[in-house]
Amino acid sequence: MASSTAHNEGATLDAIQQWVTTAARAASDKKAEDTVVLEVGAVLAITDAFVITSGRNRRQVLTIAEEVEAQVKAIGGPSPIRVEGLADAQWVLLDYGDFVVHVFLDEVRRYYDLERLWGDAPVVEWEKGVAAAAGAE
Repeated sequence: MASSTAHNEGATLDAIQQWVTTAARAASDKKAEDTVVLEVGAVLAITDAFVITSGRNRRQVLTIAEEVEAQVKAIGGPSPIRVEGLADAQWVLLDYGDFVVHVFLDEVRRYYDLERLWGDAPVVEWEKGVAAAAGAE
């Protein structure tokens, strides 16, 4: 993951990758669907990565967003610079500067189809350690 900008001063590339992976895993912990991490830094100068995920209903969308924020903070990561979409819970955006988490309601995600829009961006394999950790329990 190439760092295009330094929104969280002093944040290393390793720290940003850890925050992104933690955000994706937090979503997965709350049964989010089809969580994808896109490395968008090379094609979008304002952030390095998108975490895109979805929930089946508005309550789950809010729960996923809350869990992402809590887990990123729990590992010493930053709070979001801006949070949008909590009122209607169809598309909650958590902007951390160096990365952005998009939590969609299923049908809204299909409509906007960010994965297609940013199809040139490499997909980050964030699940590598998840299976190993689950097997260790």
